[in-house]
Amino acid sequence: MEDTKSHYDLVIVGGGPGGYGAALYGAAAGLDVALVEMGKLGGTCLHVGCIPAKELLETASVLRTVSQAEEYGVKAGAPELDMLQLMSRKQGVIDTLTSGVEGLLARRSVTVFSGVGKLAGGNQVKVSPSDGSEQVISGDNIILASGSKPRSIPGFEIDGTLVVTSDQLLSITKVPSRAVIIGGGAIGVEFASALNDFGSTVTVVEALPQILAGCDKDIAKVVHRSFQKRGIDIRTGIMVEGHTPTSDTTTVLLNDGKNIEADLVVISVGRRPYPDLLGLESVGISADQRGFVPVTEFCETQSSGIYAIGDLIDTPQLAHVAFAEAILAIKRICKEKVTPVDYAKVPWAIYCHPEVAFAGLTEAEAIEAGYNMEVSKHRYSGNGRAMIVGDTDGLIKVVAEKLPDGTLGQILGVHMVGPWVTEQLGQGYLAVNWEATVAEVAEFIQPHPTLSELFGETVMSLTGRGLHG
Repeated sequence: MEDTKSHYDLVIVGGGPGGYGAALYGAAAGLDVALVEMGKLGGTCLHVGCIPAKELLETASVLRTVSQAEEYGVKAGAPELDMLQLMSRKQGVIDTLTSGVEGLLARRSVTVFSGVGKLAGGNQVKVSPSDGSEQVISGDNIILASGSKPRSIPGFEIDGTLVVTSDQLLSITKVPSRAVIIGGGAIGVEFASALNDFGSTVTVVEALPQILAGCDKDIAKVVHRSFQKRGIDIRTGIMVEGHTPTSDTTTVLLNDGKNIEADLVVISVGRRPYPDLLGLESVGISADQRGFVPVTEFCETQSSGIYAIGDLIDTPQLAHVAFAEAILAIKRICKEKVTPVDYAKVPWAIYCHPEVAFAGLTEAEAIEAGYNMEVSKHRYSGNGRAMIVGDTDGLIKVVAEKLPDGTLGQILGVHMVGPWVTEQLGQGYLAVNWEATVAEVAEFIQPHPTLSELFGETVMSLTGRGLHG
């Protein structure tokens, strides 16, 4: 324990992006804040999620670039992967960022308690550190931000050796010869991409008809084709039925009978909320059957003065969404004007190769919502910067509203797949979020030669006067 004080303006349970984001924003607003964390500050995102996963993917990118160096007139020889150095660098990045979070909290006078935080009735939280002691603190308001855990599936007991979660994969020190990724969502395709670049023979098994089920179909098709060209075996519409392990390998059993031998099985079927230790019943809060805590549009729970944010509630499990919900909750606590998060417009970024980024409605969602619309698509194959960097696989797709008079209204969705699109989505997200029209965005001047000018070209073509297509 770092403080003997027992009452605060705000007590936060959970120190991931939502929790520490709420602590920093609340302290900046003048609140006296306590933060309770049972593990390491930074949560899933910093330690077993966003940051380490992208570190592996960046190493994969460097490995891919060096292997193609001779195309650019650079003789570098055949690259070799050093997993120990990779893990060392990954941990260095994590440690630096963790120290940064700790420093920010200290500078804003947030009191940090190390231990399990459990609601104890009323406005109280019981803190139980690992030494067996206990302390009860209270807050005028409480924010629950306990995060999530990897989901498991029947027939696959997690042993950390043959069968691992996405968390555990981030710490492997040996590249598997053959890997099976169960689940073709964002996490699954990122790991499939990295392991393929590392030299593994990779199979992705997805129960749904397409990988990246939440993406626009044209974007998912590009990733699917690109993966196949790289030798990644993708099996969609297939169910797993268990596995038969031997001493150091296993056979994954599929419902179509086309079983797969593997040295490693990665369970990547999403994450579940983690309310297990919160003691919700003590304040009359009931999680739903999936474990999510029900909240209002302002992240308020069934119990007055208690909020829930991040992976604990049924919203997109993204760190930046947790940050947004943290800010919303603090503004609500401070009785400031606040606008609920529009979850249909949040930006998404997936760091496989090719990268994926999008915001707003897919073409199918726009049709389902009853919009008359116009769609524009442009490929990176004709983009000068993409040719220069040697990465032309991908496209940009813009979905726009078609008004009754035949003119085009607001931009409904922006969908990207290709080189560095996770860094290019910004102007597309702003267009969607600010409900900008096609005519307004078409007037933006795009720097040349850039990858991002393809977005401008895609929007401009909707006016009927595109330059290059």
